[in-house]
Amino acid sequence: MDIRLGTRTGRWVVLTTVLGSSMAMLDSTVVSVALPRIGKDLDADLAALQWTVNAYMLALAGLILLGGALGDRFGRRKIFVIGVVWFAVASLLCGLAPNAGILIVARALQGVGGALLTPGSLAIIQASFHPDDRARAVGLWSGLGGVGAAVGPFLGGWLVDGPGWRWVFLLNVPLAALCVPVALKHVPESKDPQAHGRFDVLGAGLAALALGLVTYALIEAPERGASALVVGSAAVGIVLGAGFLYVEKERAAPMMPLTIFASRQFSAINLVTLCVYAAFSGFFFLTALQLQVVVGYSALQAGTALLPTTVLMLFLSAKSGEVAQRIGPRIPLTVGPLLCAAGMLMMLRVGEGASYVVDVLPAMLVMGSGMVTLVAPLTATVLASVSTGRAGLASGINNAAARAAGLVAVAALPLLAGMGPEAYRSAAEFGETFRRAMPMCAGLLVLGAVIAWATVRVLEPERERDVPECKVHCGVAAPPLERAGGGPRPPAVPPGP
Repeated sequence: MDIRLGTRTGRWVVLTTVLGSSMAMLDSTVVSVALPRIGKDLDADLAALQWTVNAYMLALAGLILLGGALGDRFGRRKIFVIGVVWFAVASLLCGLAPNAGILIVARALQGVGGALLTPGSLAIIQASFHPDDRARAVGLWSGLGGVGAAVGPFLGGWLVDGPGWRWVFLLNVPLAALCVPVALKHVPESKDPQAHGRFDVLGAGLAALALGLVTYALIEAPERGASALVVGSAAVGIVLGAGFLYVEKERAAPMMPLTIFASRQFSAINLVTLCVYAAFSGFFFLTALQLQVVVGYSALQAGTALLPTTVLMLFLSAKSGEVAQRIGPRIPLTVGPLLCAAGMLMMLRVGEGASYVVDVLPAMLVMGSGMVTLVAPLTATVLASVSTGRAGLASGINNAAARAAGLVAVAALPLLAGMGPEAYRSAAEFGETFRRAMPMCAGLLVLGAVIAWATVRVLEPERERDVPECKVHCGVAAPPLERAGGGPRPPAVPPGP
């Protein structure tokens, strides 16, 4: 397709993809602010709140590569629209959920919708616009998405304190009602002519089950201890994880070809990603609770308190990428995690009676500065560590790895910090365990910095010029998806004998 950005159709395409991706982006930033109110209204314990976050991340992490493959095969607009509708219906179920169990199931369904629409929004931009306008279209899409992410915590807090936490989810329904007809009328269909064969459904299923069982064991361990169910779930999850690796190794064209890890730099940067995004997810999950349960903030105040990190990412990501191109990624990927670790340790001062200006804001600014320093170079290094034709696949794997790390962190940190099922109902108990959890998150970041310093090397000059990165805004929840050169992800499996 050769749509020009300045045309009416071009503007409609950008609007549609921004609306769709904003649904998933807003959801990832506003739900944590609503957790204390959800727990109170539904009489849910800490495990239920963990699952409220993790059910969504589990489905998204396990299926996001498959979602990209479905769009390449059957049509990116078609899968994008299905994802938006699916996400909206699941959001409606979340908003109407009468108890925590139904909310958790609906959140998992939301994750499935997110896995369908998230890869499609950028893929539509890349496939629809004239090459001369493509970079500007991606920048506009990314910038508007960044504004949505920055508004997310504030909007979530306002909804929770005003109409109620259910509107955090119900807001997606009118957004979808606007997005779908515009997409059907104005967005051209596109496919990858090289996509063929069967999909790696077995690989996706094994990955999701493995993550789900390990997560279940970690979340249930504080209450059930080393029971047969907890130990058995962990053991079966590990076995299924090994089975996933075996399947991916043996298939001709798997969802996650293990040959991509032959690049030492790609393997190393994914280890850094695991450390960094595990720490980020644990930090934001626990901090949203700490600010409300211990400090006594309203949901709106807590959401506003988290804004500095996202605002810094919005305005400084492009500059960070430019600096990293000049000096190389090794220093930013070492300094960035260390700054984030310092910010997390500064949060140890945030307890009952804490001052926002003296205690909370400095920690958030240091944290945000570290995120700005590391995220854009991390994305660029992932893409530079593989051939151009595999950049889309590399980005998808890196994005899924970050979400899987966040999933495990949200499950494991309360266990490691000694949080009981009712910890979030007690300011004293939660504050004590929060102080134990922050050094753990900081330790993960220090480990990521050490790995980066020891393994990351300067990018080859001829590769640097063609490496796309977060030109306008980098996401907080996971590294951005990229489709360098429009190359397709190769996750489909040829027909069997």
